[in-house]
This record gives sequence, C-alpha cells and structure tokens, in this order.
Amino acid sequence: MSINMEPHTSCVLLFGRSFGEAFRLHFRILLSRLASHGARVYIFNPFYEYVNEWIDEKLEIDGTFSSPADLPEDADFMLSIGGDGTFLEAVSYVRDKGIPVAGINAGRLGFLADIAQEAISKALDSILLGLYKVEERTLLELKSDQDLFGEFSFALNEITIHKRDDSSMIKLHAYLNDEFLNTYWADGLIVSTPTGSTAYSLSVGGPIVLPGIRDFIIAPIAPHNLTVRPLVFPDNMELKLRVEGRSGKVLVSLDSRSVVMETGLELRITKAPFKVLTIRLNDHSFYNTLRSKLMWGVDKRN
Repeated sequence: MSINMEPHTSCVLLFGRSFGEAFRLHFRILLSRLASHGARVYIFNPFYEYVNEWIDEKLEIDGTFSSPADLPEDADFMLSIGGDGTFLEAVSYVRDKGIPVAGINAGRLGFLADIAQEAISKALDSILLGLYKVEERTLLELKSDQDLFGEFSFALNEITIHKRDDSSMIKLHAYLNDEFLNTYWADGLIVSTPTGSTAYSLSVGGPIVLPGIRDFIIAPIAPHNLTVRPLVFPDNMELKLRVEGRSGKVLVSLDSRSVVMETGLELRITKAPFKVLTIRLNDHSFYNTLRSKLMWGVDKRN
C-alpha cells in the first residue's frame, strides 16, 4: 500500500550493532540528513554507545531504547543499519507494533538491507517525504510444551532444526494438519517464509518465493535419500515435527537466535498472528535485487 504522510516531525528509530570504518562517513551523512529534516531520533542503546566510541561530535538525539517496551509510541519507522542479519534482529524489537523497517546496508547489498550506502541521502529524503511503499512480511511462529524462546518465538526468515554435536543424522517426523507427510533422515530441516527463501533455504536447494506469496517451504539439510526434495505448502496449515537423534539433543534456531532442545519434544509451526512491515522505495524492485545479488544474466566470459 502507498503511504501519503502529512508534513510533520518524523520520529525515527536507529538500530545497529557495529560497522567498518569505511561506513563512518556514510553514517555521518545519515545523521546530518535526519537533522536537516528535523527528525526526532531514538537510538538502540548498545549502538549509541558504540557510535560514541569513535564519533567526534556530540550526538543530538532525543533518546535511546534497550527493549521493545522502550520504543516511543509515535515512532514512524525504524532504520536498520548493517546487513540482513541486523535487519532480522531489528524485527525482534518492533515485533507487532506496526512500525515499518528499512534496511541500510553498511557493506554489500542485501535482500532486506537493500539501501546502498551511496544512496542514503536520496533514500532518506524519499522516506521522510513519504515516497515509499509498505510491504507486509509473514512470520513463522514456533510452539512447544517448553518455553524455548521466551515471549518472542517468531522468525521472519526461517526456523531450523539441526543436529548438534553428533556425526549421525537425525530423524524428523513431519505432519501437515495432523496428516503424516514424511520422516526426514537428514542433518536437519529448514522451514522458511517467502522472505527467507533467499537465505538459508536457498543454500540447500530451496526455491525462491516472491514476497507476499502465501506459502512456506520445507527444505531438508543433506537428506539421506536424495529423492527427498524441498516442499512448498500453504501458510494456513500447521506443521508438526517430532525429532529423534542419538545424541538426545538438537539445535533449534529462529533466524539468528538458537537454543539446544531435547529430542522427543513436539514442535508446532504455524503462521504468526501478525506481520512485519518493511519499507520499499518506489525505485527499488525485488527483481533488481535478485539480478544483482545472484548475478543473473552476467556473462563471466566478459
């Protein structure tokens, strides 16, 4: 949907971790651009402390935040500064608050952090003037009889179950809407959203799914039977997994967060009851990002 914002003082959240020295000039440009628009700025507290270690001038900001509860109620959008991993972490702070997130890449172009550093000024002008679109991104929700991930058991990219510290494979019994699907003998299993289809799932042979498609992907990791291929299923179905393994423990990951789980526990994976909002500039295209990141059409002979 298009955004047409009346002129007002924007409230901007900055989230990041650290970046290389080469990006420092671009970060100063970002701060200067926000100041020229009169934006109110709130920075993630660890990121604020990191910036203060090397920046010369005093940061003119309106506050900091350390948890989702600290976010100002009138925040207009969040800028994630880093790569796609930083973007995924930023999502865990905005959660279901309906705050759109834009990703500024401090290195190479990402699928989520798709604003290049040399385009910061133009991109910020467009965002602060409301010249962008908001895209809704579906998340996965993980449920089990144990509290594995606390109050935020959601993933924007993927949920992964992986063998932990044993060389033998694990067995994953999978059910869709309580109907038996398959027993996967593999190193692990990836359950991916359309957003995550260009991430870990892609690296094990999963398909690329366009954002907005109402499907999820099951992609085995190094399956014992090579006829077992990735599967796309509707996002209104529930996937149940029961895991067996000799070591008795497996690693469960929600995007970049991981915990060790005892085998035998049933995992239930469904579509989350809310969506994350991402900002797409009017001159940006998912297809352009695909061609750039995956080098489609590039003739290596030239």
